[in-house]
Amino acid sequence: MNKKLNVAIIGHRFMGRAHSNGWKQAPKFFTLEAEPVLKVACGRDKQELRKFADNWSWEEISTDWESVFEREDIDIIDIATPTHLHHEMAIKAAKCGKHIFCEKPFALNLQQAESMLEAAQSANIIHYLNHNYRRCPAIVLAKKMISEGKLGRIYHLRSSYQQDWLANPDTQMGWQLDHELSGGGPHIDLGSHCIDLAHHLVGNISSISCLQAHFVKERRNSNNTKQPINVDDASIMSVEFDNGAVGSFECTRYASGRKNRNYFEINGSEGSIVFDLEKMNELEYFSSNEPSQEQGFRKIIVTEPNHDYVKNWWPPGHIIGYEHTFVHSAADFINSIVANNSITPNFQDGVNCMRVLDAGNLSAKTGQRVSIAH
Repeated sequence: MNKKLNVAIIGHRFMGRAHSNGWKQAPKFFTLEAEPVLKVACGRDKQELRKFADNWSWEEISTDWESVFEREDIDIIDIATPTHLHHEMAIKAAKCGKHIFCEKPFALNLQQAESMLEAAQSANIIHYLNHNYRRCPAIVLAKKMISEGKLGRIYHLRSSYQQDWLANPDTQMGWQLDHELSGGGPHIDLGSHCIDLAHHLVGNISSISCLQAHFVKERRNSNNTKQPINVDDASIMSVEFDNGAVGSFECTRYASGRKNRNYFEINGSEGSIVFDLEKMNELEYFSSNEPSQEQGFRKIIVTEPNHDYVKNWWPPGHIIGYEHTFVHSAADFINSIVANNSITPNFQDGVNCMRVLDAGNLSAKTGQRVSIAH
């Protein structure tokens, strides 16, 4: 592996750590066609940025991300910032001819998303949107089983993404609760994961009806003054798919006791599957084709060497975790760049997702069902 690809990352907190671990671990466990080099870490807080860079072995730091994007020695831009910064950074990175690894939610709205896609396509770069759950081995298996017809005709998708970090009304204000910075509440943050997996596993969504709830009107910010909350606290969506299936989505940060429950159940004419991120190495499967006295859901432990990604890790039964999905994403992204092949999900998938989420916002505002054109 003589080829090297220099990475510049923007953002050094939660996602900056997750992405850095992905870049560092990928060449240790996967066969890569090029080595990712952790070249520059960008951020605003120079002191915290230095700690981050030293901990993760980034070679340099910079508080001027625009000049870093223009450097000829940078090959990949990793956008791990809050949502409101994605648009400007992605457009700049594309204009500089850099490949882009971008965190989700993709953008604040559909208009931004479409312009980001146009810029990436015009620049003929490899662009990736990090809906990392597609790279859970159990979800890869679910996709394979659906594609092979194990579920038959799909009837239902029931999906929910539940967290509880805002269930306490005294929890402090954060950027996730400011519409200008986040684009919305769990409807966009958690809902983008749900919609992406629905597109991936079931198909395109043709119409949506959405109800959004607002439980807490204001919270104290870092200055200990009260600030209005202008995003949704919970979102409940009902959708129709192009293929005739129907689906529901519940996204909330007020589900006491649920820390990070990304759950879905898909029912078809021949069987059903169930996935829960809090048990991410498992997939439940029901087959209608077994003798009736033997029918029932069975648990598949997705840790065998013939399961995608798993052979690169540990022996059967030795489970992997959340962080491994970022390693899988980094490995696939690097190899896509070298092969000059597109990777999914990409910016087109981001546009498709934002189209549904924007339609959901319109439905919540008007109280009407909204059709979605592709």
